[in-house]
Amino acid sequence: MTAILSLLLVVTLSILVTRIATVALSHTGLARQTARFQARSAFSGAGFTTSESEQVVNHPVRRRIVLTLMLLGNAGIVTAVSSLILAFVAQGDGDIALAYKIVLLVAGLAMLWALASSQWVDHLLSRLVDRALKRFTHLHVSDYEGLLHLGGDYQIIEVQVQTGGWLENRPLRELRTDDEGVLVLGVVSGTGEWLGTPAGDIRPQAGDTLVVYGRTQTIRELTERRAGDESGHRAAVAEQERVAARERRKASEGEIAAERG
Repeated sequence: MTAILSLLLVVTLSILVTRIATVALSHTGLARQTARFQARSAFSGAGFTTSESEQVVNHPVRRRIVLTLMLLGNAGIVTAVSSLILAFVAQGDGDIALAYKIVLLVAGLAMLWALASSQWVDHLLSRLVDRALKRFTHLHVSDYEGLLHLGGDYQIIEVQVQTGGWLENRPLRELRTDDEGVLVLGVVSGTGEWLGTPAGDIRPQAGDTLVVYGRTQTIRELTERRAGDESGHRAAVAEQERVAARERRKASEGEIAAERG
């Protein structure tokens, strides 16, 4: 019994640790899915090597979070395995006692799974981690997904410049993607060099990657557009004007409703 309770306690702490780490990493600017993956990878010791991992390693606060996860993960996994072994190899246990242990273990893990999936727990941990980061670090804590309204129509997406595409070898000033509602946040050259907030005279080349912000459908159409297709650009500009007018109308209606309320 003691071994099973110890195992459940270790699993509970592991879930809480990875959830807290996920929230902390996401508040350093990582997307929530990326933060969750990196937190679980570090805690389990999987050690995936990806470009996302480089984003963690090159950031001092993220690096400290991941190092802490690695240390806690090593201790937690060893303890969990030891408790599991002790739970089922105790001397003198009969079939009834063994079945009782299995039922207890399954029920406990089911409850922990519900805890791990709880949005209420996630919201509570977000608030607690926010306060801790503001108090004990110099990190500017912001919910970037909320600020940029990511997850709906608007996304930050990497766009690869294609040979013969509309984006290839043309100055950003001439492309005027902002008229379509697409902002170029940065350019990654074919050699991996990063250029943030690129000037208007930058000419993206085939193989370069643009980091852009805008509506998902507009960005998709932009990447599929071929060189010389100015009609596609004009259509996208007209659509953006309609979207902007619709958003202004909604904002105005919201202000009127607020004043009446």
